[in-house]
Amino acid sequence: MGLTIKKIAKLMRDGQPGRHRDSEVRGLYFCVGGKKNANWQLRYQLHGRAHWMGLGSAREFSLKEVRERAKAERQKLSDKTDPLQLRRAERAAKAATAATVKTFKECAEAYIEAHRAEWKSAKHGQQWLTSLATYVYPKIGNLDVAAIGRPHVLNVLEQRVEARLGYPAGQFWQVRTTSADRVRSRVELILSFAAARGYRNGENPARWEDLKHILPQPTKLNTVKHHAAVAYAEVPMVFAELRGREGVGARALEFLILTAARTGEVVGATWDEIDLDKKEWLIPAERMKGGKEHRVPLSPQCMALLRGLYREDGNPHVFIGARQPRLSDTTLSELLKRLDRIETVHGFRSSFSDWAHEQTAHSDHTIEISLAHKVGNKVEQAYRRGAMFDKRRRLMEQWASYCMMPVKPTAKATPLRAPADVS
Repeated sequence: MGLTIKKIAKLMRDGQPGRHRDSEVRGLYFCVGGKKNANWQLRYQLHGRAHWMGLGSAREFSLKEVRERAKAERQKLSDKTDPLQLRRAERAAKAATAATVKTFKECAEAYIEAHRAEWKSAKHGQQWLTSLATYVYPKIGNLDVAAIGRPHVLNVLEQRVEARLGYPAGQFWQVRTTSADRVRSRVELILSFAAARGYRNGENPARWEDLKHILPQPTKLNTVKHHAAVAYAEVPMVFAELRGREGVGARALEFLILTAARTGEVVGATWDEIDLDKKEWLIPAERMKGGKEHRVPLSPQCMALLRGLYREDGNPHVFIGARQPRLSDTTLSELLKRLDRIETVHGFRSSFSDWAHEQTAHSDHTIEISLAHKVGNKVEQAYRRGAMFDKRRRLMEQWASYCMMPVKPTAKATPLRAPADVS
């Protein structure tokens, strides 16, 4: 008697191991290995040898379904094709294909790992990761990198972004052009990497040479917004307000103004960077925007400020946070707001530059190097870094004296009494 649905159910309940031949399809067997183990197999003879080919679990395929599968395999035998050998070849081909199929995110992670050492700093690396996670992965991260074309790239660049950090809501390319162009460049590099690794073929859909015919030029859209700066004439007044405040945040902002340094350089400063004997602050390359170490001369006012700071055992940072080893990057900007200033902390570098150019006889080179800006070619930069340090020290001492010059109290206007009603 052949196999039936009822017989199969009974055999599965009993769980008695054995093979049970089907009478309808030649070579089809119902194989029981236990109550929870039953499957279908096809037995066929080829080249004088018996072969057993699995056709799936009995829990997944019904008798009707597996008979159709068995008939399809027997048809291959009629066509002089070994179905088992063909299956193995197909699996090998799929495995080979899978080895060359990568998602965009997988390629991005591989690119980042391969090029991490080339990045200028950890901050630069974090900007890569953040921009991809924010703008790219949600759109094309899970797509096969080989399938990504220009519509996918445009979907990234033309997506709508919400308002944040002073930027309006709108199309990514239109309202945050600089960030969008950096994202486009990163996508282009990753797709080129994928092509070099053999994961995709054809043109790179993120190339600007092609996209420029679709998107407006970044230079036409991107209006550079300079950091709002305190007028240098008002710096002594701001400094006087800071000196009247308690707290390490006020001291850190004073130190930033006196050294014309960047926020990250100040809040991340450690005591081993500061030589109190030489009155110097050596900022290592990995903490500098330009990727090169910067030596800052410390004025007497800076030295007095540093000597007055509390030093915590086991904490290397100069400016200690309230609940963390160092101040947060937002502490100084929040403090400036509490002083009722609308300018930015970074703007104090412009205040220093304007004062130095307009109120002193120091050369442009001395001023620019004091701001850690690149000046001239490599030979000139190497010479000026050493030869101009004394000039920079004099400049920073003059700046410190200017910042701490006495300030006259600002007179408050007395409101006029409203005129009498004579009607």
